[in-house]
Amino acid sequence: MSIEYKLEGNIALVTLNRPDKLNALTDAMYVRLAELFTQFQSDDSVRTVIIGGAGRAFCSGSDVTTMVNADPVAARARMQTRHAMISAIANLEKPVIAAVRGVVAGIGFSIAMASDLIIASDNARFSQIFKKIGLVPDGGAVYFLTQRVGIARAKDLVYTARMLPAEEAREWGLINRVVPDAELEAAAMALAQELAGSATFALALAKKMFQAMYVPTLETQLEQENLYQSTAKLTEDHVEGVAAFREKRVATFKGK
Repeated sequence: MSIEYKLEGNIALVTLNRPDKLNALTDAMYVRLAELFTQFQSDDSVRTVIIGGAGRAFCSGSDVTTMVNADPVAARARMQTRHAMISAIANLEKPVIAAVRGVVAGIGFSIAMASDLIIASDNARFSQIFKKIGLVPDGGAVYFLTQRVGIARAKDLVYTARMLPAEEAREWGLINRVVPDAELEAAAMALAQELAGSATFALALAKKMFQAMYVPTLETQLEQENLYQSTAKLTEDHVEGVAAFREKRVATFKGK
């Protein structure tokens, strides 16, 4: 399954655990994350959640080696599984902290942004890597990015797919705190303990107030994303992007 979960006091610790693959996500991992965060909603023993990654990275995105040219119906079903996971994280009526280090890319970047607060190691680097495999951003990336940094900076990240260093991400307002790598877990736990000991029901209501500020809703954005991503997966550029990734070479895109 490659997802670890344990409860320390009132804090749920969720760990993406495929360190040899930089915690790239499989379909089974999407399903498990959606299950866990749905479970947390009704579990009164959980008052705050920390999500992190094992090893030297938070998450490099979806496992590209498992991508296949599926028919549109199957592709839509896979996207809905990912969207169920993102919605479960974003809509959990309890504080969620992403503790990230190393690579934070693709839908891994979206998972971090779906969390309420992001604490990053000083070696963290963020990338909207989708264009390199001929796809549009997914996991609500455009929705979350535009809220956090504004449309101009969001376009910068999506159009260039460049790596954004942790300190620059903090300056942009994308993340909340940057700490030395060795202090990441301790810093995340200290914040989680503070939040878990506070009036978490009031925080849940505040979270809903923040969500109500934005139009379109996350769900509307995810549905539009599903349509466009399904279209992008039918292009020659996507086939070339995936092949280039697997063969560890530079892709030759044609814009079609």
